[in-house]
Formats: sequence, structure tokens, C-alpha cells
Amino acid sequence: MQTVSLAVNGTLMRGLELNENLLNAGATFIQETLTEPAYRLWSIEDRHPAMMKVKTGGASIYVEIWAIPTNNLAQILLQEPPGLCVGKVRLLDGEEVLGVLGETFLCEGKQEITKWGGWRAYIADLQKKKLPL
Repeated sequence: MQTVSLAVNGTLMRGLELNENLLNAGATFIQETLTEPAYRLWSIEDRHPAMMKVKTGGASIYVEIWAIPTNNLAQILLQEPPGLCVGKVRLLDGEEVLGVLGETFLCEGKQEITKWGGWRAYIADLQKKKLPL
């Protein structure tokens, strides 16, 4: 069975709400890693993130790499929220893989969360702020 590597940076990650989409498609977790420092991340209504590559002001973003049976890639993409797409993502080690990215219109006017370095850290910070004192 032929597979393709896919970098995910949000709700498709292990233990999060859409991870089952990967598992149902026969995907296998490979590793946690970072992108090269050329990406920015936005929160889309605190439901999911959107990552975009930028020419300047980028950072390394935490991602998970999954091996997906090539025939099942479209199944996963069709279940993604509107405005998310697939493009090439360069990892910190220089490897280039397919990855989930956000379209420009999706990020306009949304909260940038790049400084957290990833969706999990941002969500953890949100949850910490909601805890009663």
C-alpha cells in the first residue's frame, strides 16, 4: 500500500476532535516535529487553526506527521472545515511534505496565534484562563 506523508497542525492531531478522520482513513502516526520558521498560525473562532507560509515574520509551528494511504487522502480533505486546503510544507529538517494550510481569506481578521507555536499550546492556554481561581 502506497502512502503519502501529511503534516497536520490542528484538530486532526492525536486526541483532538477530528483525529478519528485520520484513523478511519487508515493513517498511521509517524512523528511530532516543527516546520521551518516560515509559517504563521491563526485561530479560526477557537474551533481550529489555519497555518500559512509567509515571506517574512514566520516561525516554526508544531505539527504531527501522518502516513496516509494515497487512495484515502481525498477522504480526509473533504472532511476538513471550509477554507483549509493542502499544500507543501517544509519541515525544520528541510524535508518537504504535504500539509494542511489555510487559505488567505480564512485568516483575514482572525486572531494570530503564532507566538504559541502550535494549536495544542494555544488551546492549553485558553483552558488555563477558563479555570476558576
